[in-house]
Amino acid sequence: QVQLVESGGGLVQAGGSLRLSCAASRSTSSIKAMGWYRQAPGKQRELVASISSGGRGNYADSVKGRFTISRDNAKNTVYLHMNNLKPEDTAVYYCNAVDWYNHNYWGQGTQVTVSS
Repeated sequence: QVQLVESGGGLVQAGGSLRLSCAASRSTSSIKAMGWYRQAPGKQRELVASISSGGRGNYADSVKGRFTISRDNAKNTVYLHMNNLKPEDTAVYYCNAVDWYNHNYWGQGTQVTVSS
């Protein structure tokens, strides 16, 4: 089992930055992959970025060059650094973890609102 707690969401103007944090209840080095998903009203949940246990990042085309995912295994935390935010980035952002048995775990979500 893995419990995930997100923080760092909020309201920001277009062009601004936010950093989301996801604290895991156990060592992130023992988790196969972690990632951030988002869901806007009326839309399906979509992958924003993911990071493997080896530190390789993967990004949705819509955020490449603006968002960076990173992990700090010493703090059992994964971060999503979001720069040059756009109104279309407005959504609830969810942290996700996949263990080595391919079980998925989700955080409760954090709201990100970007005003134009």
